[in-house]
Amino acid sequence: MKREPLIEMNNISKSFPGVLANHNISFRVYPGEIHALLGENGAGKSTLMSILAGLYRPDSGQIKVRGRQVQFRSPRYALESGIGMIYQHFRLVNNFTVAENIVLGAKRRGIINRQEGMEGKVQELSERFGLGVDPAARISNLSLGEQQRVEILKMLYRGCDVLIMDEPTTVLTPREVQDLFKVLRFMADEGRAVVLITHKLHEVMEIADYVTVLRKGEVAGSDRIENLHESDLTHMMVAREIEYGQVNRNTAPGPAVLEIKGLQVRGDLGYLAVKDATLDIRSGEIVSIAGVAGNGQRELVEALAGLRTPAKGSIRMKGRDITDYDIRKRLELGLNMVPEDRLGMGLVPNISVMDNSILRSYYRPEFSRGPFLNYSRIRKYARSLVENYNIYLSDINYPVNFLSGGNLQKLLLGRELDKRPQVIIASYPVRGLDVAAAEAVFQLLLRERDKGTAILLVLEDLDDIFRLSDRVAVMYDGEIRAVLDADTADLNTIGALMLGAAPTGA
Repeated sequence: MKREPLIEMNNISKSFPGVLANHNISFRVYPGEIHALLGENGAGKSTLMSILAGLYRPDSGQIKVRGRQVQFRSPRYALESGIGMIYQHFRLVNNFTVAENIVLGAKRRGIINRQEGMEGKVQELSERFGLGVDPAARISNLSLGEQQRVEILKMLYRGCDVLIMDEPTTVLTPREVQDLFKVLRFMADEGRAVVLITHKLHEVMEIADYVTVLRKGEVAGSDRIENLHESDLTHMMVAREIEYGQVNRNTAPGPAVLEIKGLQVRGDLGYLAVKDATLDIRSGEIVSIAGVAGNGQRELVEALAGLRTPAKGSIRMKGRDITDYDIRKRLELGLNMVPEDRLGMGLVPNISVMDNSILRSYYRPEFSRGPFLNYSRIRKYARSLVENYNIYLSDINYPVNFLSGGNLQKLLLGRELDKRPQVIIASYPVRGLDVAAAEAVFQLLLRERDKGTAILLVLEDLDDIFRLSDRVAVMYDGEIRAVLDADTADLNTIGALMLGAAPTGA
């Protein structure tokens, strides 16, 4: 008996100003299938799925759901057809609770639910799928991984038969990834369909039943996963070899530039998130923080950048105590930060590339005179960033949310590096990027290291940590458990420390 597709997208094309995002794409998804949509950043994956989810309308082509042609005028129409999309950048109300976010916009069933009943339904759903989210918690107090789970619950609450997930594992720990995969397989076994937008080859090989690869807005290939190898997928994705730059250094690190001593930092709920952290970063050195997400990395980085006030301890930069300095004073000294949430803390989505380029320096004399901005200089500066950091875009006057993840990150990183910093703190700088875009970001950081900049990286991939770092600081439960030389450190030792093992000799 011939299987009927749950979703059919036939000859879909979509353009934005200066960009052909999708060209003549046909795509099918069947019930009980986990279908991976693979491709580099900017290949058109998210655009295609945003069309299916009703966020965009195609310029041409047709969509069928269960054999019936449909036209989605908004995401609500797609949801009513059982199609829900979880975006890479979360769409949650920070001041609302988990339960309030989940029922927000959903069709009311009878009378308005009381708070207890609403939370009870969410709790039941959370337990059924093993997502472990507190319905009464406020979104502003949740980690990025927990917020991702709320988005998943939101779609499940609406009874979606087709769940589209845009890079869902970028904010999850390895264990959370495995738990998510169990949820996805459970959903597929129930007859639902899952579309997994990703660039991570090993995840595709592990979880997908079928894969479609996009390259430059067109279908480069598709097949059942058992017929493919990772090398096949890589070639379809990029049609070229990825050049991994040399990490060898010619000079030894210099003296300590940033010194952290006995630092204690409280989290959002008042608990001690960082406990007596002591660490130094030298000029011309990369120190990476290894640890499972949620062990104090975010609070440590925010304290160093001036976003949080330490409860105890000191931060010194080139011998000067900067513990009580505000963000601008730290910037003026040359301490720059690349936050993990590039469109939440780093850039403003709906304003132009040009305006985003001066968000942290608009007050400087070269860009302003009194209350007036000098747009001719700002335009020239933005164009220099685009050229110097290989940022691909059609116009610096367009909003940054038109850019791919890799180009967003290069814009953000370039803006900070262009200030000739003494210290760069970069939190998950390649999260959500494909292999080529990630390597481009790493090369920018390595180039900066060779100029003598002290760099603190927060990374999640141990292979990247070992390849890039001079030293590795392992965090667990708010403590820096050990600081190890990357050349002599052992992968198993670092893995054990990340999970709470006592340091050797402790």
